[in-house]
Amino acid sequence: MRTESPANLSDKVSSPLLDRDLSILAFNERVLDWAHRPDVPVLERLRYLCIVSSNLDEFFEVRAEPHVMGALQGLRSGPYSQESLAAISEHANGMVASQYALYNNDLLPALERQGFRLLSHGDRNAEQRRWVSSYFRREVQPLLVPVGLDPAHPFPKVANKSLNFIVQLSGKDAFGRTNEIAIVKVPRVLPRLIPLPAKWCDGATSFVLLSSVIRAHLGELFPGREVGQFSQFRVTRHSDLAVDEDDIGNLRTALREGLQHRNYGQSVRLEVSSDCSLRLAEFLRKEFQLPELSVFRVNGPVNLVRLMQLIDLAQAPQLLFPPYKSSFPVQLPSQGAILARLRQGDVLFHQPFESFDGVLAFLREAVFDPHVLAIKQTIYRTGSDSAMMDLLCEAVRQGKEVTAVVELKARFDEAANINWAEQLESIGAQVVYGVVGLKTHAKMLLITRREGRLLRRYGHLSTGNYNPRTAKLYTDISYLTADAGITADMDQLFGHLASQSRLPKMKRLLVAPFTLHADMLSRIRAAGAAAQAGRGGRIVLKMNALTDIPLIEALLAAGQQGARIDLIVRGACMLPAGVPGVSENIRVRSVIGRFLEHSRVFYFRAGETESLYLSSADWMNRNMMRRIELAWPVDDPILRQRIIDECLLAYLHDSKDAWDLGPDGRYHRVGMNTLGHGAQNALMARYSENTGE
Repeated sequence: MRTESPANLSDKVSSPLLDRDLSILAFNERVLDWAHRPDVPVLERLRYLCIVSSNLDEFFEVRAEPHVMGALQGLRSGPYSQESLAAISEHANGMVASQYALYNNDLLPALERQGFRLLSHGDRNAEQRRWVSSYFRREVQPLLVPVGLDPAHPFPKVANKSLNFIVQLSGKDAFGRTNEIAIVKVPRVLPRLIPLPAKWCDGATSFVLLSSVIRAHLGELFPGREVGQFSQFRVTRHSDLAVDEDDIGNLRTALREGLQHRNYGQSVRLEVSSDCSLRLAEFLRKEFQLPELSVFRVNGPVNLVRLMQLIDLAQAPQLLFPPYKSSFPVQLPSQGAILARLRQGDVLFHQPFESFDGVLAFLREAVFDPHVLAIKQTIYRTGSDSAMMDLLCEAVRQGKEVTAVVELKARFDEAANINWAEQLESIGAQVVYGVVGLKTHAKMLLITRREGRLLRRYGHLSTGNYNPRTAKLYTDISYLTADAGITADMDQLFGHLASQSRLPKMKRLLVAPFTLHADMLSRIRAAGAAAQAGRGGRIVLKMNALTDIPLIEALLAAGQQGARIDLIVRGACMLPAGVPGVSENIRVRSVIGRFLEHSRVFYFRAGETESLYLSSADWMNRNMMRRIELAWPVDDPILRQRIIDECLLAYLHDSKDAWDLGPDGRYHRVGMNTLGHGAQNALMARYSENTGE
């Protein structure tokens, strides 16, 4: 893995840090490993293959543009240059080759053995070909507009990640001209996977890809011309919306306008068929103004993500993971009275092993409680169809004062958040968009209730998003509390987000970009100093990414002072682990399982002093300095031990789904034992007992 040495690391702890972008690609290699595992049901293996393709799309959409521009500018070395693009391309090309080899040589045969076939034109019999031809003429051809290129018909605008064909033609057109190149854009409204009628399939469940249908009938799009060489192609474009909040009058309007142009940003990757001729590939590369390193040849459909449809269309539960039903949080009463329960003490539940329905029940009780006066909530990602947002709308109709802090700049969720913001505003909710220049990534929900002469607050804090769909797929911690200090801090923070007045000193919460970073540095240093003094220092951190250099520097220093440090980092990690003389006291582990690891847990011990925090923040510079983030302490000894057992120790002892980062900068699968202990499997088994199944 390529390394780079930040100039601000001291001589004492200096070590080449691992490259962030290559670390992201390495994470996707670990995800891809699930698609290779024979103990995983075949449709789930296909799902992991599609997930990796989707992740790679996002990687190129968000991370590749500076590397591509550096290469185009002729920069030979540096963080964004021909050298950096070559490193990314080498790793990405290796992964793509592995994906398509797995798809063609393993998954397709495995699916066929289970009675599911994807038929190419050569595989289709006469009846199937007749049906496909009829389908093409009826459903597909009327929506295709082939464009022959000439001075009056320039290269058409090609949308981000859309399916297209380039065709080389011989002969002359209707006007006697020999324009050789044509482009066929394929509308997104057409299904990419088409089931064949059962009566033509001899008992198998058969499908054809749209790209195969069009490929077989390209000649019909150019009557009187001879179709020669051709290829499907797809271009990926830079899609990270950027708006200057200091130079716009209305953020919502600016983002909505930006969304209209997202599909046509700077080109960063070109995918063509593996048999695409050099001439056509070079024509496309020059048209999209890409360096050669940005061209990827693929042995199959250019968009594997669309094969996710097969999982639903197959209707074969026996080829999926056994269904898992989350249990309702055992600490919550099943028949209301949640607010009364919180007056007895804090409640914690572990998603998705325990259900997000606990959060919905908390909010629903508040919505219909006549004594609840106000509801305040941050909205980062909720999805376009959200029971939680419906409840907020109902709260307005019930006469509650509803304040929603909507983060419009949540990447790839901008449109859904704009729509929710407009809907809430239209019925009378107070909608604000956070603080200029900072994303509001904190997850908090605050209820204010009249109880006699007093107003009492009840809060929900979370490491994850208020999205019922992803709550079934991501591991997160939900925390319900009536603690006066925490809820008062939450109220002050909501006031800060709405008014942008100075944030008062927090009593219990750590808030980025104000106190969180400095506090984490202080706790790391305290653990290191205690270890150096012989009193013992211990740090265990669980997060999604570790790329903030000052925090990495502090961890390296604490490890050299003798503190024992375990880092459970799902994705990108720039800290080199286990390097003699540098980080031999630091272990970095990544766990990739059935669910996406998403919770953030920070444990510190300096001598006899222990502290444990839950947080919305990863240890990245953007989280610490350019976002509103939260971390909150867990003081209840029972809840704290539960978090340590379920979120830290279980993962440190995982011998099934864990990967350890070696001194060589590579991740190594732990044990390779599919029968070993898996943290997620153990938690599923523990909580399934509460469902009575």
